[in-house]
Amino acid sequence: MLESKTRWIVQKADEKAVAALTGELRISPLTASLLINRGIKDPVDAYRFLHIEKEDFHDPFLMQDMKIAVERIHKAIQDQEKILVYGDYDADGVTSTALLMTVLRDMGACAQFYIPNRFSEGYGPNESAYRRAAQEGVNLIITVDTGIASTHEAEVARQLGMDVIITDHHEIQPELPAAYAIIHPRYNDTQYPFPDLAGVGVTFKLAHALLGHAPTELLDLAAIGTISDLVPLLGENRLIVKKGLQCLRQTERPGLIALSRSAGVNLAEATEETVGFTIGPRLNAAGRLASADPAAQLLLTNDVQEAEELSAAIEQMNEERKTLVSEITKEAMDMADTFFPPSEQHVFVLAKEGWNPGVIGIVASRLVEKYYRPVIVLGLDEKTGKAKGSARSIRGFDLFASLLTCSDLLEHFGGHPMAAGMTLSISDIKELRERLNTEAKNQLSPEDLQPVTELDHKASITEVDIQTIQELELLAPYGVNNPKPLFMMDQLKAQHVRKIGANKNHVKIMLEQDGRNLDGIGFHMGELADDISPDADLSVIGELSINEWNNVKKPQIFIRDASIRNWQLFDKRGNKNTESWLPKLPAAQTTVVVFREQTFNKLQITSQAQIQWIKSREEAQNIRLDGKYLVLLDLPPTIELLEELVKGKLPDRIYAHFYHESGEFFQTIPTRDHFKWYYAFLAKRRTFDVKRYGKELEAYRGWSKETVQFMTQVFFELEFVTIKDGTIVLNPVKMKRDLTESPAYQQKQAIMELEKQLIYSSYQELKLWFEKRVADPAYFGEEMDAWT
Repeated sequence: MLESKTRWIVQKADEKAVAALTGELRISPLTASLLINRGIKDPVDAYRFLHIEKEDFHDPFLMQDMKIAVERIHKAIQDQEKILVYGDYDADGVTSTALLMTVLRDMGACAQFYIPNRFSEGYGPNESAYRRAAQEGVNLIITVDTGIASTHEAEVARQLGMDVIITDHHEIQPELPAAYAIIHPRYNDTQYPFPDLAGVGVTFKLAHALLGHAPTELLDLAAIGTISDLVPLLGENRLIVKKGLQCLRQTERPGLIALSRSAGVNLAEATEETVGFTIGPRLNAAGRLASADPAAQLLLTNDVQEAEELSAAIEQMNEERKTLVSEITKEAMDMADTFFPPSEQHVFVLAKEGWNPGVIGIVASRLVEKYYRPVIVLGLDEKTGKAKGSARSIRGFDLFASLLTCSDLLEHFGGHPMAAGMTLSISDIKELRERLNTEAKNQLSPEDLQPVTELDHKASITEVDIQTIQELELLAPYGVNNPKPLFMMDQLKAQHVRKIGANKNHVKIMLEQDGRNLDGIGFHMGELADDISPDADLSVIGELSINEWNNVKKPQIFIRDASIRNWQLFDKRGNKNTESWLPKLPAAQTTVVVFREQTFNKLQITSQAQIQWIKSREEAQNIRLDGKYLVLLDLPPTIELLEELVKGKLPDRIYAHFYHESGEFFQTIPTRDHFKWYYAFLAKRRTFDVKRYGKELEAYRGWSKETVQFMTQVFFELEFVTIKDGTIVLNPVKMKRDLTESPAYQQKQAIMELEKQLIYSSYQELKLWFEKRVADPAYFGEEMDAWT
C-alpha cells in the first residue's frame, strides 16, 4: 500500500448538465465538468466565464460615495491642494499606491504617497502620520487598501481640517470611520455588483471614475495586487487579471522589467503563477523587512538606472526574507512539537521575542501546511508589552469571525475568514489561545483537522489529449475560488519508474492504462520511486499540462500525490546490500523477520525496525502484520513456516530478500538412472572405499562430491548399504523401497521446491504465491478506501 498525503475528495458533476454545456458551447466533457463544479451551469454564464476578456468593467459609480469622492478629488486637483495617498505595505497596498499616484500625477495633482512602517507604526492609518500630514499642509488624504477600521484616525483628520476618502476592501466592522467618503464594494447599501475586489481593484475603480474610462494601461498593476492578495478570481477580479496579464506581458515599466530580470523570469510569458510566486513575494519583501517605499517607487519610476538599483535592493531583501522565514519556521515548529502537540491543539498560538512581524504570516502558512490547524504566530516586544502577529486558517474555521469573539483582547485586528493580523498585550496571549481552541473545538470535527485535497474530476488517460488540455487553458487565470484543476486517475500501471534530476529528488513515471500512456512528473517526489512495486495499481492526482520538446508536444501530468490501495511486493532477492534500502523504511511500521539466528549477525543490520526471530509455527502465527512493512530477511527452513507467518494477514508491503548461503536448485540432483547406475556399480564391487576412490568415481561419471555423498546417504537411509570407516558395503536386498522414503531425499526435494518457489521464481509467480495466502483487501470494505 501507499498512503496518500491528504484525503482526496473528487467532485462529481451532473451528467445531464455536462452534456448540455458540451453541446451548447462545443467544449469537451472535461471542460464542462470543471465549469459545473465551479457552480457555472448556465451556458451564457459559462461562455462569459471562458471569454471574460470580452466583458466590460462595471460602472464605478455604482459604488456608494464614488460620485462625491470624485468631485472632491477633482476639486483638490483644480485648486492644487496637497493630496496624500496613504497605502499599505503589502503587494496589494503597494500596487494600489502606485496606481493611484500614477493617475493623480497624470491629472496634474499635487500628490505624494505615504506607506507606514510595519515595525514602528503597524498596520493601517495612525494618528502620528495624520498629524505630520496636516503640518505639511495636506488637505486631502486618500487611503488605498486600508482605513475601513480607522475610526479614531478619521476623527483626528477631521479635527485637523483634513478630508479623508477611504478606499478599502477589508471586512467592514460595526463602527465605521466618519470619513468624507467611503468607497468599498460591500459598503452599506451599495449597488455594486461585485463585492470581492482587492484593494487595488477598488483603487482601479476610483481611477476609472476619475478618468471617465477604464485605464487599461494600469491593469498590470491591478493584476499584480489582485493575484497577490488572494481574493477570489471570479467576476471582475477575473477580468482584471485576464486583461492585466496581457498588459504585464507587454509592460514598459522599467521597474517591472528590472524586477523580472533580477528574478530570472520572462515577462513575455507571465502567468498568474509568475505573479504569485515571483513578482508578488518580491514586492512584499520590502515591507516585510523594512519600509515598503522602495517597492512603490520601483513601480512608479521611469528611470531605468533607478529601476535597476531598486530591483537589486529588493532582490537582496527577498533573499533575506527567505532566510528569516526558514529560521523562524524551524523555531515555531520546534515550539509546537515540544509545548503544544497537535493532538492537544485545535488552534496554534505561538509567540516569541525576536520573531520578525514582517514574515510571520508566511511562517503561519508553513505551519498550516504541516499541521493542518489554524495558526497564529506572534512576535513579542517585551519593552512595550505588545504582541503583533499574523494568522492563517483552514477550511471550516472562520478566522475573522472567531477573532471577533475575542475582540476585547485585541487592540487592533482585521482580515478575512482565512487570514488576519492583530495586536494584543503579551499578558493576553494565553487567554486568546484558550478561547480560540474552545471556538475551534466547537466548530471543527476530527475529520476537519485532516488535510483535504479537492479534485475536479476523475479522469482516464483516454480523456487526456493536446486539444483538451489547450481548451482547459480557457479556465485560466487560476486562483482563489477558481483553482488550477486537479485530476485524479486510478487503476494505472507504472512503467519505467526512475529518479531524475541532479540530486535524484524528482521522479518520472510512464503511466499506462488500457494500452494508452501518459508521462508523469513528480517534482521533489523522488522517494516515490521506492514506493511503487512493478505491478501496483497506482492512483495519482495532479495537474495536466503539455510538454514540448524538439517541437513535439505530448500531454503529461504533474503528480502532486499518489496512492496504492492494495498490498505490495518488493523483490529484493539478489540485492545483497540491505543497507541500500532497509534503513530507509519507517522503523515504527517495519517488522524484519529472521528465520536463522546467524543471518542477523552476518548481514550486520543497522535498521531500528523491530526484528523477530521465528523458530516455530506458533511464533509465526502470533506475529501481527496488518498495516506493517514485512521484511523477509532470509529463507525459511520450510515453506510451511512462511505460510503460517502470512496466512490471513494483511501487511501493507512485503519485502522479499530471502538471504541464503547457497542454493540447492542449480546443483545437480541425481535422477533415478543415476541411482540405478550407482547401485549396479556397488553390486558389482560389493564394497567400495569412497575415501580412497571417490574422486576417481566423480571424475569418471562427471559427478560432484556432494552428489556421491547424497546418493550414498539415501542408500544408507533405505538400508541398501552400510558404511564403516569410509567403506560402503552393499546389504542383501530385503524388500523393494522407493527413493522418496529417504529423509535426505525428501529434504532435498523440499529445499529445491522451496528455492524454486521463493528464490528462482519470477516476480509474478512469487506475487501470486503470496496473493493466495494473505488476506483479501476487499474483506475490509470501506476502511480500505483511499478517497471519498
